[in-house]
Amino acid sequence: MKISNQTYDVLKWIAQYALPALGTLYFALSSIWGLPFGEQIVGTITAIDVFLGVILGISSAAYNKTNGSSSEEEK
Repeated sequence: MKISNQTYDVLKWIAQYALPALGTLYFALSSIWGLPFGEQIVGTITAIDVFLGVILGISSAAYNKTNGSSSEEEK
């Protein structure tokens, strides 16, 4: 699976920062304000984040394999 560097960078930012922050925010606010389905929504966000992380890991490994590089820093 090939994705552009820009797409990879955006998805990586979403997986590393946006989704964990969103999950934490909703979990905290649902506890404070009694918002509905706190555990279900946070569980869904976490599942999406893990899936995205796996896809990015596979993409990174394939990129490194084709370019003869073993370090993600070189990407």
